[in-house]
This record gives sequence, structure tokens and C-alpha cells, in this order.
Amino acid sequence: MADDKINTGIDGLDEMLGCGIPASQIIALLGSCGTGKTTISLQFIWTGLQKGEKGIFISLEEDESDITKNAMTYGWDLRPFLDDKTLTLVKLEPSDAKSTISRIHSELPAYIKTTGAKRVVFDSVSLLSMLFDNESERRSGLFDLCKQIKNSGATAIFTAEVSSDNPNISRDGLVEYVADGVILLRYNETSDGSDIQLSVRIVKMRRAHHSRRIKPYSITNRGIEVMAKAEVF
Repeated sequence: MADDKINTGIDGLDEMLGCGIPASQIIALLGSCGTGKTTISLQFIWTGLQKGEKGIFISLEEDESDITKNAMTYGWDLRPFLDDKTLTLVKLEPSDAKSTISRIHSELPAYIKTTGAKRVVFDSVSLLSMLFDNESERRSGLFDLCKQIKNSGATAIFTAEVSSDNPNISRDGLVEYVADGVILLRYNETSDGSDIQLSVRIVKMRRAHHSRRIKPYSITNRGIEVMAKAEVF
């Protein structure tokens, strides 16, 4: 059903979202390097696998070996799910831009439908947008990709690097406009300068009554933990 919620696997974040992400939406996960974008994405996929939901993880940065090793650091063994085709890991090559864009447009929608995947991750859309020649192509390309995934019925997370000039927006400034929801990850020094504090904020989420508060989170050996009851200091 359209009003179904998809659990992220991060209890505090699901609480902020009002029990999870609305099904069949595209979520832009924005943050700088080291904020845990890939970890949250893997946790999202892993949670679906535990529920018997098929998943697709598309990377423009890491190959299958790197992704499975990263997941194992949190105790998530993806190999059995790769063996039985419940999970598909896809590495796209930015070095061959035309081929990469062609594969996305021609193969991805059909593949999602064929496999019955319920969860899709694109890590990262910032690199994908760099494959287009100009802003008009980037905008139409991202819009078409989102439309194709939404039409498939899958729920997706697109990770994106934030701008070096403004940590509140993506590098290309586009993905947050084509996505249904935007989750912003940031890190700041604590008041005494002795530590770094990670914080999460839900900027927008269509069809959801969500928290607008900024909440702290941490990256642990079990994955991401969001302290929904705590306040950033």
C-alpha cells in the first residue's frame, strides 16, 4: 500500500520519520565524507534482507569485495544473500560515462522489476551527476532515474556529497529537488573543541509527519545509532 512504511533498521531514525520511510519514495541522503552515508545505506539494505526483501546496491566508488568487507565490519554478512540472488551488488564505471548512463536507463528499471527488488541504493548520485555534460542533462537524467525507480515500486536511497561552500545542500544542488525526502548528516566540533559530534536532520519527507529536530547519532560496531530522545549540544 502507498501508506506503508519501510524501516531503515535504525530505530532512532525510524522514530524521527514516524515509523520509517514512506514506501516507493526516493530519499536523498546528504553528507560530507565520514558522516556514514554508505553505512546507513548498507543498514537499510541489510534490514530489508532480514525481512526477506530483495535489494540492489549500486556503487560508482567501490566494488563488490569492498562493499562486502565494509558490511562485515558491522556483522552484516552479505555473501549468502549474494549467492541466492536476494541481493545484487552493481559496480558502475565512471570512466566510461556513456556506457554507464546507457546501462542505468536501459537496464535498471527492467532489472528491478525482474528481481522484485524492494530496496535500492545508489552510492553515490554525486558521481553519477558528474557524468552528464551540462546542468540540463543532469537535471533530466536524475529526474528520469527517480521516475523509473518510483514506477518500479522500489524504495531507494541516493547518497550525495554536500557542497564545500554550503554543507546544507548537495554538491550539484539537484538531487534534493527531485527526491521525495532529504536527510542531512553533519559533523560539528563540541563546544569545548575536544570531540566531533554527528547530527542528523530530516529536511523534508513527503507523505510523512516527521521530526524537524536535529538529533545526535554515532557510528558503532553495530552500525548507525540515532539518539532520538537526546538533543545536540
